[in-house]
Amino acid sequence: MSTLMYLARRVLQAVLVILIVTVVVFCLLHALPGGPARGILGAQATAQQIAQFNHEQGLDKPLPAQYLYYLRTLASGDLGTSYTLNEPVSTLIVQRLPKTLVLTVLSAIVGLLLAIPLGMWQAVRRNKPFDYAITTLSFVAYATPVYFLGLLLVLLFSQVLPWFPAQAPQGDTLGQVLSDPAGLVLPVIAGAASMVAVFSRYMRAATLENLSEDYVRTARAGGTRRRAILWRHVFRNSLTPVTAMLGYYVPVLFGGALVVEQLFNYPGMGLLFWSAAQSSDYPVLLGCVLVISVATVVGTLLADILQRVIDPRVAGGRS
Repeated sequence: MSTLMYLARRVLQAVLVILIVTVVVFCLLHALPGGPARGILGAQATAQQIAQFNHEQGLDKPLPAQYLYYLRTLASGDLGTSYTLNEPVSTLIVQRLPKTLVLTVLSAIVGLLLAIPLGMWQAVRRNKPFDYAITTLSFVAYATPVYFLGLLLVLLFSQVLPWFPAQAPQGDTLGQVLSDPAGLVLPVIAGAASMVAVFSRYMRAATLENLSEDYVRTARAGGTRRRAILWRHVFRNSLTPVTAMLGYYVPVLFGGALVVEQLFNYPGMGLLFWSAAQSSDYPVLLGCVLVISVATVVGTLLADILQRVIDPRVAGGRS
């Protein structure tokens, strides 16, 4: 299968998944106790007010017609209006999403920069004290809740050793957040810890698998230095499964951001979601769910494309 055909098929699959996501979000909206009208107008709304609201919003029409209208509003960027903040949900998300992306991308970069060499080093030193030590630390980091880890980081590096502030950077704009890099250190570490634990294990397993391949034995027999074999051949081939997992790890990153942002009072989309959950602000909750779902689909698509670039055999194997 050609690269173009492979990409076209993956894009079509991504569009189909996004449509399914819109169906799920639409159903969640109508599954609210008392319907969307009751959730928006509150428990004190009268039957007449609910009926009037349903008529104005087109909620008294057949469900297929409502879904088509919902798709049209989504296509225009209308995610509804927050009835606690009285602002369009799309505006709130546009303000908060870049900050969350900065946090998650930085966490992912730090996590991968640590996990990939650690995993390779573990594979090279398999069953040695270093391998056992990193494996133990990985299991501990993976099993430690993000919230608890964040509290430990605050106590250690903000209270005992006052190196970094306990609160993340504040501000309405992305520039204000980036102007305080010290405030990003603890949130990024908290977000990257589990990623280091998971991806170092994947990298270790992938490296061990490639070290046992015939091409490695052939290269060794030909006199190629061990370092050259590792970085010219094993490294690239070992990245393929790690890259594939990166796309599927996007929802985990966003889920961790929700906890990290609440703990460090970071003004991103996770904190917005948390506040909306506390006030039962359904339009904001559903808007965040939709955006995170789309981000997951896009992240998976990009991971598949990157995997195809790293290993052209991927498309042929899936055809």
